[in-house]
Amino acid sequence: MTSTPISTADAPQAIGTYSQAVRAGNTVYLSGQIPLDPKTGELVAGDMEAQVRRVFDNLRAVAEARGLYVADLTVAILDRPRHEKIIEEVRRAGARVKLLQDGDVAAAMATTNPEAGIDILMGTGGSQQGILTAAALRCARER
Repeated sequence: MTSTPISTADAPQAIGTYSQAVRAGNTVYLSGQIPLDPKTGELVAGDMEAQVRRVFDNLRAVAEARGLYVADLTVAILDRPRHEKIIEEVRRAGARVKLLQDGDVAAAMATTNPEAGIDILMGTGGSQQGILTAAALRCARER
């Protein structure tokens, strides 16, 4: 299967040796986003709301460069008090929210399956789950 890099000046340029996004077949893989202002190259200061808003502005710019829209995305987020502002900002951006009681590693794996209906996993939390998730995604990529 061939892949096509996607790039736009309206989102931060990739910091490493990767693309902002890649289209492979019928799937578009958006790179992890951080609250980086594409004009200044600086991280957005302020509260979680401002940072999540910047992340979605970046996602929107990359998605729209390929004819996709944030309103078409489903974001999985653990249903925790610490995520209330993230959930609010995701909904404000126009994406659908799927609240999880647990299973953030499984939700991350679901982002690799177009049939699962989960496009992005967001949230803050434990480093153990982050490490497990990264390892599981790496294994999925290798198969």
